Amino acid sequence: MSLSRQATVDAFERHLRAERGRSPHTIRAYLGDLREFFAHVDGVSDEEPTPPETPLIDVRLADLREWLGSLASGGAARATLARRSASMRTFFAWAVREGHVDTDPSLRLVAPKRHRTLPPVLAKDDAAGLLDVAAVAADDGDPVRLRDRAVLELLYATGVRVGELTGLDVDDVDHEAGVIRVIGKGDKERRVPYGRPAAAALTEWLQRGRPRLVTDRSGAGLFLGRRGGRLDPRQVRTLVHDMLTHVPDAPDLGPHGLRHSAATHLLEGGADLRMVQELLGHASLSTTQIYTHVSIERLSASYAQAHPRA
Repeated sequence: MSLSRQATVDAFERHLRAERGRSPHTIRAYLGDLREFFAHVDGVSDEEPTPPETPLIDVRLADLREWLGSLASGGAARATLARRSASMRTFFAWAVREGHVDTDPSLRLVAPKRHRTLPPVLAKDDAAGLLDVAAVAADDGDPVRLRDRAVLELLYATGVRVGELTGLDVDDVDHEAGVIRVIGKGDKERRVPYGRPAAAALTEWLQRGRPRLVTDRSGAGLFLGRRGGRLDPRQVRTLVHDMLTHVPDAPDLGPHGLRHSAATHLLEGGADLRMVQELLGHASLSTTQIYTHVSIERLSASYAQAHPRA
């Protein structure tokens, strides 16, 4: 006996969680996309009674295309359309493999390609200014400011994602080798080096800051909040935005902007593209290649401004 549509979606969620190792954020996104699509194909509206559920076997390519078209007409961005198209392809490919449907209606589903664009990145002088501001603020020895300095230094030194940073434990730091052990997307582990300024900030935080904030609820967390719990990614975002207001003419970026800045500055400094891919934890080299486009665009702009025959 075949599963109901909801039971099939529940089984898909278990597959994502247990077998694919997807993050809670990714799983929520997949399930949200499925809910929106099924509401569309069922014809759910606020004015009408709840219609009967459309069986999975009755879903057609035309239904998927109509749904994406309605999203596009409503102003959905290309990135949103690409993501939702990918959700449908992932779900139906799994459903065919598991025998929940006989054919995959999403096989010929094509979504608009995403614009490979990045938010603004910090100039190297602005990045140095940001870290100088953090260092000056930490001069009074306040444990929170010591933590903030170490957070900013490590974000820029390593290019890690904010969730990876807040997930670090104390023993994930190898002080002798100057590397951190990071658990990235899909629970993949990688080791990322950091430089002397980040090392100094980390040492000061661990020796003079963290012991003054640690409580019974701190566990092994490397970075702690004022009440002793593990630092929350939202607090890091607020920190980056607030500190950048003290750097004249710097763009307003979040932690992901520091990640972009670190990658761009590495490539501008001559780092190998595959090395940057490994540091950032990108599964595909094509994801990392966008930084070469940004570097070339900046180089071209500088050339046009500086060369007398540009």
